[in-house]
Amino acid sequence: MEGQGFRDRAPEFDELGAEILGVSYDPPEAQRAFAQKQGFAFRLLSDGDRTVAAAYGTRRPDDHERAAFPRRFTYLIDPEGKVARSYVVKDVAAHPGEVLEDLRGLARGA
Repeated sequence: MEGQGFRDRAPEFDELGAEILGVSYDPPEAQRAFAQKQGFAFRLLSDGDRTVAAAYGTRRPDDHERAAFPRRFTYLIDPEGKVARSYVVKDVAAHPGEVLEDLRGLARGA
């Protein structure tokens, strides 16, 4: 699972001053229970009304308020609050490492 990969590499993200956030359509109570069960130290945000998914383009084309989850994307946001890179997540196991490498490049000014 993608979240577990970010959890397991959280110290590396912390060293670079990054904050990890997850977003899904689940209500806050479900997010809290899931985070606790998975041992996530990062916040999971609830997008029950799908406004964040709409703003970031992650709503599924057939999402008529019934889809269980948005499309899987990751956004690397720089210190100025601009999207430095966006990812369509294909390999959930390798993805946290890919983001970490790009974050290191961003920190080096590459």
